[in-house]
Amino acid sequence: MADQYAHSGEDGKPTEIPAIRWDEPPEGPVLVLLDQTKLPAEEVELVCTDASALVEAIRSLSVRGAPLLGIAGAYGVALAAARGFDVDAAADELAGARPTAVNLALGVRRARDAYRAELAGSGDVGRAASAALGAARALHAEDAEASGRMAERGLALLDELLPGGGHRILTHCNTGALVSGGEGTAFAVALAAHRAGRLRRLWVDETRPLLQGARLTAYEAARTGMAYTLLTDNAAGSLFAAGEVDAVLIGADRIAADGSVANKVGSYPLAVLARYHHVPFIVVAPLTTVDPATPDGASIEVEQRAGSEVTEFAVPQASAVGGGPGSGIPVAPLGTQAYNPAFDVTPPELVTAIVTEEGVVSPVTAEALAALCAKAGSSARTA
Repeated sequence: MADQYAHSGEDGKPTEIPAIRWDEPPEGPVLVLLDQTKLPAEEVELVCTDASALVEAIRSLSVRGAPLLGIAGAYGVALAAARGFDVDAAADELAGARPTAVNLALGVRRARDAYRAELAGSGDVGRAASAALGAARALHAEDAEASGRMAERGLALLDELLPGGGHRILTHCNTGALVSGGEGTAFAVALAAHRAGRLRRLWVDETRPLLQGARLTAYEAARTGMAYTLLTDNAAGSLFAAGEVDAVLIGADRIAADGSVANKVGSYPLAVLARYHHVPFIVVAPLTTVDPATPDGASIEVEQRAGSEVTEFAVPQASAVGGGPGSGIPVAPLGTQAYNPAFDVTPPELVTAIVTEEGVVSPVTAEALAALCAKAGSSARTA
């Protein structure tokens, strides 16, 4: 079950609230989400009391973004355990909520493994639930730390590729604090450049059909005081042609073993434009987004979403984004078929670099990516 309530300060104005948090009111533990479908018009929290409510929140994009989905998945398992629900059933339901985002299944598995290990060792359901929650909290903290390290590495790479500062960065979808335990992935790099006085302009793709750029990235950029400009997705080409883009920074929902990158649909055309115009195309993502079990881009399962997201224009303050047929303003004739993949796949040869918390891969090859993952794994085991 899920409930919503607005969050505001003593003066009635919205306050800074996290994208996700665990809470334990008297009636029992809950997972509280900042409902991203209501932004930027309202800051409303969505309270989930079971895994099914969280699955619905994930599918409706109330909570989204690869790293945050991993955190949400882990907390969802912990919620099922703490509430006495079937943990395995909840884990299976959560893991399948959005197939392209590998972090979601990874977070679910981490919390479920912790639950199972404690239950097998002690036989105590309460301790097993605590173990699942501990795993979720650890993942949350690790992602926040990874975000900071990616920002540092990403800014260093920008300064290396574009000496002199004054970076004009084009980004797509939303990759800030709304998708992370910290300040984000690609957006965190732009924010680091801004704080260092080296960001001249953040170009924000509106990111159709659900406008994550217009609604969410612009919202975050405005809050941080960045110089930013919003553009329609199909205006990006003219921006490149005018020489107004120094680098493209995006996140990722899954990175295959060969370095192919699945990200919000519209990313691949930007990579093609960047290559033609000799502009660096940089992917910023934690190593949890790299999936060695997916050999190449063709093996990535791309989520297909409802056609109504294309044939209707959703109004966030009036209805949930992507809330299903009839929830928005019709913009196409009744019965129009729509092609609506949530993601596209960019091949590694179009990616200048992949920035992770553990290092930068450039050029992007299967061998270099595997070496970084192996090195990070060794470091984790010896830490």
